[in-house]
This record gives sequence, C-alpha cells and structure tokens, in this order.
Amino acid sequence: MIRLANLERYFEAGPTRTYVLRRINLEIREGEFLTIMGPSGAGKSTLLSILGMLDNSWTGEYWFLDQAVHQLSTKKRIELNKKYIGFVFQKYHLIDDLTVYENLEIPLSYRDVKPKERAAIVAETLDRFQIVGKKDLYPSQLSGGQQQLVGVARAVIASPKLLLADEPTGNLHSAQGEEIMELFTRLNRQGTTIVQVTHSERNASYGHRTIHIHDGWVVEPAGARAV
Repeated sequence: MIRLANLERYFEAGPTRTYVLRRINLEIREGEFLTIMGPSGAGKSTLLSILGMLDNSWTGEYWFLDQAVHQLSTKKRIELNKKYIGFVFQKYHLIDDLTVYENLEIPLSYRDVKPKERAAIVAETLDRFQIVGKKDLYPSQLSGGQQQLVGVARAVIASPKLLLADEPTGNLHSAQGEEIMELFTRLNRQGTTIVQVTHSERNASYGHRTIHIHDGWVVEPAGARAV
C-alpha cells in the first residue's frame, strides 16, 4: 500500500539545515497494523503527517496505492487524504465552531455519502462511542478525554483504507484506551491498514510490527542505525 524511498524532512534557518527525518525507506503492506515508537522529538509525528499528506515539505519518493505522491499536486494529495485516510490527532483537531455531530459528519461529506445515510452512520457512531448525549455540544464544552473519543470516532466513521493514529489513547483512562485498541484491532481484521505512533508498549502489542525512530533515523530495536 505504501512505499517510502529516501524520504527526508528538514528545516532551514539561514545556512543551517536541521533534519527531522533522514533517509526513511519503509514499506507498509495493505492490511498491516504498524507501530512507530521512539523518544519525543524523534520524528514520529512528522512521519505520520507525511503519510497522511498533511505535510508537503519533504524530499524523496512516496508511493500510495500505486500513485506517486511525490509527483502529485497539493490538490491531488488532499483528494487522496479525504478519500482514503482517517487521522487521529494527538491534539484532537476538532473544528471549534461545529458540534460533535457536525464534526463526525464531515468525513462522510467528503466521500459523497447521501444525507439520509450520513445521519444513520453518525447515529450509530455516537452510540458505539457512548457519546450520544454530547452530540449537540461544541469541543470547548468537552473534557480532553471526550474530545479524544470524538477524534477517534471521526477518524474511523467513514471506514478509511488507511488509519493513522498519533498517541490515540493518550488522554483516555485505561478502560477507554483498551476499547479503542480493540476497535482498531477489529477494523484491521476487516481490512483497514493502521499506522499508530505510541509510547505505550501495551498499545504496540496490538500491532503486527514495530519500527523505532531515533533522531530522525529508522533504527534497529537495539539502537543501531539502519543502513
């Protein structure tokens, strides 16, 4: 599904170039559940943003569903994102002036789901996540854990082919966190490819494979730099 070749991301300040990601070569098979781990500031979230086509300032090659993303315009990348990708953000990224119901409805509108069907899917999702009573509230009226639940619900509501999750259970209590990881497992079994960034060894255990990033490099678990 995904192939990265010599992907790099850096920032420039005058003559100085600071790398966030270095020579990333990675393949993710369709139907895989991949975990990305590493210390804070290692480049994990940056890599996830690139996979989600939210960050366009990188070099190298990125292939997604046999399409050369590195050759596509920003508009085409956005279209791929809306059609195929769900994203659970670490800081929620809910739209402040929309209600919970309206936030959940947005991904369905991107996929041209008819209004009557949208209403049924949103109702089912509100029930699944036990947030029916929050549907008319705005993000500012929710706790951090409630916003995280809505963020997860929004990411999965349209049954994306690729689900990207950045610390998906970071603001949830343990029971809620396990429910989310079990949900991810069910989605994965149904064919959704999942890539999660986490510091949690328990969350990582739900996946098929774990890669480690340190100072922008993909490294072997023991810490040796991958060649």
